[in-house]
Amino acid sequence: MIRRVLKALIAPPVHGRGSETRRRAATPSRSGVGLKRLIQRLKPTPALSRTREGSVVALFAAALALAACSDSAPQVDTSVYGAGDNWDNPGGDWAESHFSRLGDISQENVGELGLAWEYDLGTERVQESTPVVIDGVMYASGNLGRVYALDAATGAEKWTFTPEMDMQIARSACCDWANRGLAVADGKVITAALDGQLYVLDMETGAVVWNVDTFVDKDRGYTITGAPEVAGDIVVIGNAGAEYDTRGYVTAYRISDGSEAWRFWTIPHDPAEGPQESPELEAAVTTWSEDTRWDIGGGGTAWDAITYDPEFDQVIVGTGNGGPYPQAIRSPGGGDNLYLNSLVAIDRKTGAMKWHFQETPQDNWDLTATQPMVLAQMDVNGASRPVILHTPKNGFFFVVDRESGKPLAANAIVRTSWADGWNLETGKPNFTLETSDYSQGPKIVYPASPGARNWYPAAFDPTRNTYFAHVLDMGNLMFLSGDPAEAVHEKNFLNAGAAIIFTSDLEAAAATLPPPMRAAIEAEPTWQWVKDNPFTSELRAMDPLTGKTKWAVPSAGWQDRQGVLATASGLVFHGSVTGKLTARDSETGEEVWSVDTGSSIMAAPMTYRVDGVQYVAVQTGWGGGGWGFLPGYAAAYRKGNANRLLVYKLGGGPTPQPADLPPLEPAPAPPEQYADATPEMLATGSALFTANCSICHSNQPRAPLPDLRRIAPNVHAGFEQVVLGGLFKMNGMPSFADRLDASQVKAIHAWLIDTQGKLRARELQLQAEGKPLDSRSLTILSSY
Repeated sequence: MIRRVLKALIAPPVHGRGSETRRRAATPSRSGVGLKRLIQRLKPTPALSRTREGSVVALFAAALALAACSDSAPQVDTSVYGAGDNWDNPGGDWAESHFSRLGDISQENVGELGLAWEYDLGTERVQESTPVVIDGVMYASGNLGRVYALDAATGAEKWTFTPEMDMQIARSACCDWANRGLAVADGKVITAALDGQLYVLDMETGAVVWNVDTFVDKDRGYTITGAPEVAGDIVVIGNAGAEYDTRGYVTAYRISDGSEAWRFWTIPHDPAEGPQESPELEAAVTTWSEDTRWDIGGGGTAWDAITYDPEFDQVIVGTGNGGPYPQAIRSPGGGDNLYLNSLVAIDRKTGAMKWHFQETPQDNWDLTATQPMVLAQMDVNGASRPVILHTPKNGFFFVVDRESGKPLAANAIVRTSWADGWNLETGKPNFTLETSDYSQGPKIVYPASPGARNWYPAAFDPTRNTYFAHVLDMGNLMFLSGDPAEAVHEKNFLNAGAAIIFTSDLEAAAATLPPPMRAAIEAEPTWQWVKDNPFTSELRAMDPLTGKTKWAVPSAGWQDRQGVLATASGLVFHGSVTGKLTARDSETGEEVWSVDTGSSIMAAPMTYRVDGVQYVAVQTGWGGGGWGFLPGYAAAYRKGNANRLLVYKLGGGPTPQPADLPPLEPAPAPPEQYADATPEMLATGSALFTANCSICHSNQPRAPLPDLRRIAPNVHAGFEQVVLGGLFKMNGMPSFADRLDASQVKAIHAWLIDTQGKLRARELQLQAEGKPLDSRSLTILSSY
């Protein structure tokens, strides 16, 4: 593709003087040390060698010709693996490997890393993106779809872009306002906003070249959190919202003008509405039962993991979970429900499906296939094959043939109670529904809804045949939240259909459950798994073909998840929500360098080189799924969640840390309770709060969103205007006027007044006893 082949050659650096008010350069503490390169540089080829102006012009002309002809496969040199000076997409290189060939920073000198510069992203929400660097300019995306163009050597701001949007969209965001990256192609920067708008910006100025609304139905709960993917002259984008009431699809747009090239729906529509959009969907509809709840949507959204494969000129899409979760509601008669939880290869030119591989058939458990992919070439059974390395939520490590879509290896990397293995001949799992089908009663399902793996990128080092990734071995109790036959379509709202309690808290929570349910749970064979080891959260180095662990280091807790960068010089970089940024020996996992940044890190670091200097960069910020349950070990709990972009180099300076937050104070006194408040009204308010508010307002100390047990007097006074009138909508608090009436809002408010009064009394007592006020409830009914 043009972006990956020629951008480094034909795109001049973006020059200009920008604001420096949000950039801080660190004072060098020692001189950098130049070392011999530990890796080979890119081999000169006619297509890729650095030439003088005449050859560059020729290449530019060739690129223009290629761009004008979408039937021609983009020219990409796939023999070169790993990123070089540039990091041209969130995954770094054509294989999206999160692997760098740079070796100026090595095990011998990594201890000399210090801060080169930092940039204040100006927000305090989730950061999951990895920046892109092209010819000395960094393009970083932030939450909601913001873009920052910075001088990659100094951090000087060139331009920024903030999408305008109606923040009522926040009602449809299950898992925070995440954004996982942007794309750069043909002199343009491409970003997708939470509200479905796809923006193409001028690379030099940030001006909008074109934008398009990618949502086909504004009355359903669609959002976008994933990165757009460039494939030659098109850009492909998916969406999120399977937990709401959506039907998944991806759309390809021509980069030149924003016109639609094709659209691929990931699941069928109601056959009563007429023929399906494609032959592939006509085949898929036979895997759904006749009584499918098409009105709720079905799910299958492609909210991440869209990867262009230049060797076969195909776009590989990872699809999401079924909606609702329980198949007993979604497709009561069973079936594989294609193409949920699948890898789907789509022909770049036509939008037709070439092959599919379903990683979790008969989905009941929110085990998506939307986790990041890595492309590679690997020896399998004596033959060199083009493969996809994929570790989805379901707990298996798949090596999939890119040409045929056939699984070549499938090995469990965590405990799995929904299947005990894989049949490579049939391409199907060996189901163990006796320990995972909760349609007739509660089951403890491994892995949990957060997945063995999730959005946080892995890295693959082909020189060591090692895949580095954070892995979470945890389960969850799942049970139906009502009679499947009575399930109601909640329009533009959550339709999960199941309740979840994570095994990290299950032993403590079991005592609060009804005795018959507790007895049923403790009779499950997986109850012993909970007692033996509720969870393991760790960074692992794994062999892709066997899934076996070469080394592992524990994370701070199950909510500590991190993306990874690997380098040819034998280093693995990763962050932690504790605020620590670490470099490890690729062979042993031994820590060789670390720094306490004071900011929670989940996003994957990246590396690049400008004017002969190698840098390592990472974005900081807590958030994402379950973001309301901020763990006490997180830097964001101690120091707040100001989002930063931190960049390191050899000989850099110290990393300044945000100041500690002040101690918690007792909850303020609530207003007088309503004169007509009754125990029944309070119970109603509690139930309504759980159903409508608790996905965002966890009512935990120092959570990213307001703790509604600590409402200020002015907010109490305007409570109805906030909830029904949208008074704070532009701050991200949407209106609920379509779901709640004034009497229901009053019931919620009465319950919050009562809760706040009890909390204040308790905290005043703790304060009098000299005890801390940091108390939390169990992290339950939360998902990613």
